[in-house]
Amino acid sequence: MDFASNCKYQMFFGRNWNSITCKGLALIVIALFLRVVLLPSFSGYGGIDKNNHDLVHSRSLSLDSDNGIRKDKFLEVPQIVWGLNNQKIAFARACLTARMLNRTLLMPSLSASLFYKEIDRLQPISFDKVFQFERFNSLCNGFVQLGSYADLRNQTGVYELQKGSGRKWTVERDLDQLKQLSKDPFDGYEVIRIVGKNPFLWHDHWPVKDYARVFECLVLVDEIAREAGRVVSKIREVGKEMSSRFGSSQSDFGPDSSLLEPVPYVAVHMRIEIDWMIHCKKLERKLNVSEICSSKQEIMERVGNIGGLKGPTVVYLAVADSLLEDSSILTGWKEGLLPVEKNKLGVDGIYKKHPYLIQSAIDYEVCSKADVFVGNSFSTFSSLVALERTQKMIRMGVTSSCGADVRWPSYAYNILGESNGPHKWMTNMSDSSLKAISYGSNIITC
Repeated sequence: MDFASNCKYQMFFGRNWNSITCKGLALIVIALFLRVVLLPSFSGYGGIDKNNHDLVHSRSLSLDSDNGIRKDKFLEVPQIVWGLNNQKIAFARACLTARMLNRTLLMPSLSASLFYKEIDRLQPISFDKVFQFERFNSLCNGFVQLGSYADLRNQTGVYELQKGSGRKWTVERDLDQLKQLSKDPFDGYEVIRIVGKNPFLWHDHWPVKDYARVFECLVLVDEIAREAGRVVSKIREVGKEMSSRFGSSQSDFGPDSSLLEPVPYVAVHMRIEIDWMIHCKKLERKLNVSEICSSKQEIMERVGNIGGLKGPTVVYLAVADSLLEDSSILTGWKEGLLPVEKNKLGVDGIYKKHPYLIQSAIDYEVCSKADVFVGNSFSTFSSLVALERTQKMIRMGVTSSCGADVRWPSYAYNILGESNGPHKWMTNMSDSSLKAISYGSNIITC
């Protein structure tokens, strides 16, 4: 009989309980028993089992956790392309994908030029040449994280993932693929590299409020911000000259208007260029709606009917370059409204020295800073400006633009509103997907 059996025999039959060795063995058995029974209740103190392992992964998939993003695991995505706001959405989607995997997003390349089909002609530009890298990480700390390639330790290989595509690649399959990436063996790789489609074309799994949080962290580099500031200053300068010339009070954009405040202006994102009109007519037929396209005359009339607008007021027209030579966009406006665009302002030189992406970023900033913004609810550019302005209103405690004068108001000229004016526009931040923005339905109605 071996030692353990001998102790067991003695314990059961009540003999030699004073044996020190047997007492020691008994204490060990009791300790092991208590560990098995009680430890699962205290797994947060270092116990690791299968359930706890799954819990770790479920936390990494949660969009409500602010426990921080791992800085030793990375996600790499393809070059981000197309228009400025398509690129902003694609960037935010890449950030949220990295967050879902509890990984830092390697700083992606944006595209300075605009070529929709000729990918080889796209001019790459580093993210930190447009937006402030450190500022982004500071503002989004704990939510999403950007990293540089210098942060890589190259301790493991790179896992390359081909993003699914086609009709059979459903939202559910895409989400399941992402969940698998958060588990071993994939999670063990230092870098997961997604190849294939531009992130703008990836399936969307995140609510509007998460996109908005990423957008808030995007701050233009000082050089571009100064250029936009010069344009805004010129617009206000023209408005001040008008006010002095006509001796009239400025527009009443809210209850706190004051002569000491900067001269207000209206910004209109005017989509009437030929390629847009072709696109929106097709979209109207596809969706069986009639409130997407707007003629130049309709835009002018509806802007002129915005309540509270008192002349003289400068109206900045954010238009495509193809319309700058069309002098008719500056005529036919309601008396008291002075329409200007970059050529008439004399700031076209500011734009011309920059590539397409920077020009768009300047116009975006000019529109977002306007006292009143009017755009098309089916335009990505207009929709993101309205979203940013909605965020500003929410920060001020405003939850509705209906029935009251508010600061940072936005309007959709393609939808008829009060007094034959444009429809008041606040982004519905409770939407479960950014998809609504692409189809003009992301508007809180009064």
